[in-house]
Amino acid sequence: MVITKVGVLSLGKLLGVMYAGIGALFGLLYALFAVLGGGALMAMGGGDGAMGGGMMMGMGIAAVIVLPIVYGILGFIGGLLTALFFNIAAKFAGGLEIEAH
Repeated sequence: MVITKVGVLSLGKLLGVMYAGIGALFGLLYALFAVLGGGALMAMGGGDGAMGGGMMMGMGIAAVIVLPIVYGILGFIGGLLTALFFNIAAKFAGGLEIEAH
């Protein structure tokens, strides 16, 4: 089986969803470390340490929302460009051969 054309919007949507999931995972990890680090700063310091720790915790919580959105948008754009360039290259190279079992 040889793939000679890929749906541009189809691949864009697929990669957008996949990268949003990756962004959610990274957002959760970032939030975990930011909350732990911010809590440690708040426990250690006085006024400045508490304020910095609170800001760090807030940024960690925001990462859970922001990173999936940003990763999803970039994945969608990357999928559009990848499909577009694949379709152009496949015309010259003859497509992509896939073996199914």
